[in-house]
Amino acid sequence: MHLTDRPAHRRLDAALENLSVTFRGMTAHPDESNCECHWGSAEELALLKTPDVELEPDLLQRTWQAIDWSDHAAVLRRILPQFATVLVAGRADPMFGGYEEAGYCLARGRWQQWPEEHAGPVREFLHAWWVQSLTDPDPVVPAHQVFALCAEASGTLEPWLAEWERQTGHLVDLRLAEAAAEWEYELLGDSLPWSVDWYENDAEKMRADLVAWLLGHAAARLRASGAPEELQHRIRLLGLTDEDRWTDRHWPGHRY
Repeated sequence: MHLTDRPAHRRLDAALENLSVTFRGMTAHPDESNCECHWGSAEELALLKTPDVELEPDLLQRTWQAIDWSDHAAVLRRILPQFATVLVAGRADPMFGGYEEAGYCLARGRWQQWPEEHAGPVREFLHAWWVQSLTDPDPVVPAHQVFALCAEASGTLEPWLAEWERQTGHLVDLRLAEAAAEWEYELLGDSLPWSVDWYENDAEKMRADLVAWLLGHAAARLRASGAPEELQHRIRLLGLTDEDRWTDRHWPGHRY
């Protein structure tokens, strides 16, 4: 996959290539099985046990969305190079939510517990894609969706928020305003703006961390970058509770 010649794109291009090199020759466990009526045929299962054969898009989709592999990590390593390329190209098709569903797949594979020679390339891919989504004038996948995927894949917001703080410029500020506008409805309803499906991830902590960051670093940045005043007020309302929030003259009238 060739990306346009910008530093963030070159970094992502290199990260995708590194995934291909790192996971070349990987296969599902020889004893892996799955339900033919819910997942696929024996012939399709055999492809997962054959290295370096590109899967048809529908088979790849069914593979990463399946939750009942006996060795999910091995299946994930088998599909990772192709899976990552499909994600970056915006060709994944989540069934029920957004790109956080792909994050669940990564979390189920417990990639952070893999040896560093395997975990490192996955970590670099996520970071490279996140930076690219923040700095691209026209990202294929919106930054707020990449953020949710990274959060679910890693179980934390900290590294992704820290990277957002390090990145500067008009495009990064625009991505912040876009994300805040996407998130404010659910956050004002005391919910996280994406669903958490992996049982080890803590939705309440994620929401608290996101709100604290929006009220602190993000609020100042929205002001400095000239974000719409109404959006700034909705973020400010996150710092209020109960009646103080609903009776504020800038309450948007959301119904939950």
